[in-house]
Amino acid sequence: MQQFIPFAAPDIGEDEIAEVVDTLRSGWITTGPKAKRFEESFGEFLGGGLECVALNSATAGLHLALEAIGTAPGDEVIVPSYTFTATAEVVRYFGADPVFVDVDPRTYCICPAAVEAAITSRTRAILPVHFAGLAADMDRLLAIAKSRAVHVIEDAAHAFPARYRGQLVGSLASTASVFSFYANKTLATGEGGMLVTRDQTIADRARIMRLHGIDRDAFDRFNSRRPAWFYQIVAPGFKYNLTDIAASLGIHQLRRASEFERRRTYLAKRYNAALADLPVVLPPQAVDGGTHAWHLYVLLLSDEAGISRDAVIDAMHANGVGCSVHYIPLHQQPYWRDRYELTADRFPHSEELARRAFSVPLYTRMTDLDQDRVIASLREILRRR
Repeated sequence: MQQFIPFAAPDIGEDEIAEVVDTLRSGWITTGPKAKRFEESFGEFLGGGLECVALNSATAGLHLALEAIGTAPGDEVIVPSYTFTATAEVVRYFGADPVFVDVDPRTYCICPAAVEAAITSRTRAILPVHFAGLAADMDRLLAIAKSRAVHVIEDAAHAFPARYRGQLVGSLASTASVFSFYANKTLATGEGGMLVTRDQTIADRARIMRLHGIDRDAFDRFNSRRPAWFYQIVAPGFKYNLTDIAASLGIHQLRRASEFERRRTYLAKRYNAALADLPVVLPPQAVDGGTHAWHLYVLLLSDEAGISRDAVIDAMHANGVGCSVHYIPLHQQPYWRDRYELTADRFPHSEELARRAFSVPLYTRMTDLDQDRVIASLREILRRR
């Protein structure tokens, strides 16, 4: 019997394992020197001149970025409906309101025209999502934000190491960018995230707020001239710090980032070639000097397929291949739908994606033979229709 091909799997090597063991033996397993190393290396990878704050999730990063810009009750933050709930839920933490808009059918990322139409005097920020690893139209979004004096905070959970017009996401002119290192991401620490900004004030505030509002991290307290027991609470903070155990994985995952990127791009190109004649729409491709991070490979099923998206996923599973759906849009989710009286007619492109889109396996440990099985299974299911 052939082994089941999962939708995603982390790629953990011996260097990562050795670094974790070293951390365990060091006696310092919470936020400490390894987390600081990871932050510094991440900033260097993106090109320097950036402040990087390691956190326990991208959700924490989005929350802290919004906190640092002073988001308050009654504010509005514009978000796409076609995303995971974390993008919107952090806005509600402040008693502020997410304003949901549709996506651009050419990129599956937030539609700049819809953003511009949604801005009001209450708008605090725009929160674009770089869906699947493809950057949103940042030139237009940044221009809109500048003209209306609002912030842009990039949800870059899918986007490491994507490029927009030749520039790495995370190094653009936004207020902040937030990356995810969840287990299925292009750089995986199990749980983890990174807030990246050029604004020292935002970085300083995030560092304080990630650990209970204490004015210095635990590692700093034990390695400074002030008494180890002395600290000051300067704000009612949160518990969002990244451990050195997780950072140990991140240090070596980052060193393999270019290797991972090449493999994902190679696999995506193989899919593009092998699936082009099937009744599916291939994923949007990067243009104008951009690159796709290929966190996800998302197909849209055509009506000509003669089978539903859900039936395709079920059939793939029966053939030993795991697929997934990204995403059930937020305007269809009970909390967001009911609270904001969201209706399908306001989100036609997200509705189409919700009905047709499915993600096939794409991860660096996938062999060519694994991918051939995925391709053969999908071709067999769609061809027999």
